[in-house]
Amino acid sequence: MSFLDNLESNLKNLESREERDAGAKKRRDSERASVLAAAPWAEKLKNGAYAQDVLKAAAHISFQIRSKIQVTWLDTTLKLEAKDRRLEFRPTPEGVVAVFLEKGKEEKRVPVDLAGSGSELVQEWFGN
Repeated sequence: MSFLDNLESNLKNLESREERDAGAKKRRDSERASVLAAAPWAEKLKNGAYAQDVLKAAAHISFQIRSKIQVTWLDTTLKLEAKDRRLEFRPTPEGVVAVFLEKGKEEKRVPVDLAGSGSELVQEWFGN
């Protein structure tokens, strides 16, 4: 049996196992509904002026502290990371939430007003 035949067989087995599990289907449907509900907020975050303001503020602070701030778009989430700190903008069905993380542990969550200024939140993240 070749590698591809073996891989195909394993995938078929996994699919048939998931089809028999009613809980997996409910979880998939729930996750899909949540992603669809958050999609408009993700689109506003990605294409709006708020994200551009956040990125400008991050570049300015990066220059001030003489340290690089890593900016990453991971699916619908915008992540800023510097040293042990991370700020994530996560779209949810209710809106966008900013999550402050320090050394991998969540410090706080703040609802984001996409019509407001992104630089204020970035400055709060760095305590400036």
